[in-house]
Amino acid sequence: MTDALLTETTASVGGKDIFYAEAGQGPVVVLLHGGGPGASGVSNYSRNIDALASSYRVIIPDLPGYGRSSKGIDQTDPFGYLADAIRGLLDELGIDKAHFVGNSYGGACALRLALDTPNRVDRMVLMGPGGIGTTRGLPTPGLNSLLSYYGGDGPTRDKLETFIRQFLVFDGAGVPNAVIDERFQASIDPEVVADPPLRRPSGREALKTLWRMDFTRDKRLASLTTPTLVVWGKADKVNKPSGGPMLAKTMPNCDLLQVANAGHWVQWERANFFNAVTRTFLSN
Repeated sequence: MTDALLTETTASVGGKDIFYAEAGQGPVVVLLHGGGPGASGVSNYSRNIDALASSYRVIIPDLPGYGRSSKGIDQTDPFGYLADAIRGLLDELGIDKAHFVGNSYGGACALRLALDTPNRVDRMVLMGPGGIGTTRGLPTPGLNSLLSYYGGDGPTRDKLETFIRQFLVFDGAGVPNAVIDERFQASIDPEVVADPPLRRPSGREALKTLWRMDFTRDKRLASLTTPTLVVWGKADKVNKPSGGPMLAKTMPNCDLLQVANAGHWVQWERANFFNAVTRTFLSN
């Protein structure tokens, strides 16, 4: 857990509550967490907040649908909805421009925010971001595990443990039981079970939604000049590591770092390495 002195606040954005924690002073860095069951901002970045808060004002929200933020998102355009919510949070806090660090679902949120309003994003660090080539092949086993969590017989601790130990990280034995217990309890919030924030698109608009969620089909990506560092675990079983070269090839100011002995949770598994690289990149 973090040792940083965190303040906790809830802001109203578009009639919905966005919970966020905050630590440190300096240029603003917003940390956006992943979309796995039971995820939240502080738990996702527990090994990174201290290192960043020593030089930056670090803001760690719970994305809509997660943690202590309001539940329910627009399933026809999930990434756009998340980006609008976080941009609204910046407006509420009087922040014109910030750095963004996004993991998986949070990486997709950061990237969509930059595409829609590049003037609001200074630099980005994206770890295994969602939405990269997702319509160009079958889903990974890890993504299937994640998306099926609330299906079938519903959420169980065994399901979550399988997802985390087998698919989320490189070394599943290194994840403490307490981490799984905490996330499981968060994942069975009745509001979340009734309306899971991350699920397979369905209905008549499903195909349009899938295409809207694949950034490699967005022509704006090739002209997005935001300085970006893409960090991808070589053993990622949730989002395909081939997404890293896709972004590096398409985005004009994109550096790619492929990390050994790491899966989908690089910022947790290789925390010291990730913290050093991120601080260097953000400090220009």
